[in-house]
Parts: sequence; structure tokens; C-alpha cells
Amino acid sequence: MSENLRLQLEINGQPHTLLVDPRVTLLDALREHLTLTGTKKGCDQGQCGACTVHINGKRVLSCLTLAAQANGQSVTTIEGLAQPDGSLHPVQARFLEHDAFQCGYCTPGQIMSAVACIDEGHAGSADEIREYMSGNLCRCGAYPNIVDAIQQAAADLSKEAT
Repeated sequence: MSENLRLQLEINGQPHTLLVDPRVTLLDALREHLTLTGTKKGCDQGQCGACTVHINGKRVLSCLTLAAQANGQSVTTIEGLAQPDGSLHPVQARFLEHDAFQCGYCTPGQIMSAVACIDEGHAGSADEIREYMSGNLCRCGAYPNIVDAIQQAAADLSKEAT
């Protein structure tokens, strides 16, 4: 029988201490221990991207990441993107504006990957965006609108930076 681990994580800017089994994934720690259910469990095998979160600003598949690997790290989930006053992150706003979702199940993972796509400089063209986002699957086929939303958000963020 394995002994539980005490983890210190910063989730969406707030410190959290968790006592978890060493085999618990970051996805399950977020959803079951912290009730942050915006991060979705799709395939649970790292193939669909629905569970995408950021650790220290880099996207990761939380279903393939042990919670222990995030110990001492800063984790951002979809719940942590909006401003404290409730205003949406530019990517979230553009997803709404461009109807870049249908059923919405993949949307949190799509948005988290889109933010990383822009932050990492991979939003230069529609083809580059499609390549970077290829690990995020959408059963409803909203891909053209997702690409449009990312292009617009990248333009918005570029204007803000200047």
C-alpha cells in the first residue's frame, strides 16, 4: 500500500495543499480533490487534448501528468484564465465571438492550447495554428472557427503588446 504524498501547488494563483496517492494524475487531483471541473477527462490517454492545462505557462496533458510532478509548480486551468473581475481572456472572448465550439466538451482544452499557441509564437498562419492545435480533437468539427478565433486573439494580443 502506497503512502499518500503532501503536495504544494499554486492553482490559478492560489496556494493549495493536497494529500494524494502518488498515482493520482493532475487531472484527477484538479477535478476530484479541488472540484475544478473545467478541465475535462476525454480519452484519459493523452490523445484528445480535452485535459490541457498549463504548468508554469507551458501546456501539458493533465491526464498523463502525475499530480506529484506538479508539486511546487504553478498550474493554470480554464477557470484561471479570466480576470478576477470576470472579464474574459482574449482567447475566450474570441472563441465566443467566432462560435469556435459546438457541444463545448473540448473547448477548455482547446482554449488552453490556443493560449499556449499564441504565447509560444505559433499563430503566424492558419496552417501553423492547425499544426500546433492538432493534438486537440473536436468531435463536432468546429476547426475552421477555432482557427479564426485564434488568429483574431493573436492579433488582439499583439496590439496590446505594442
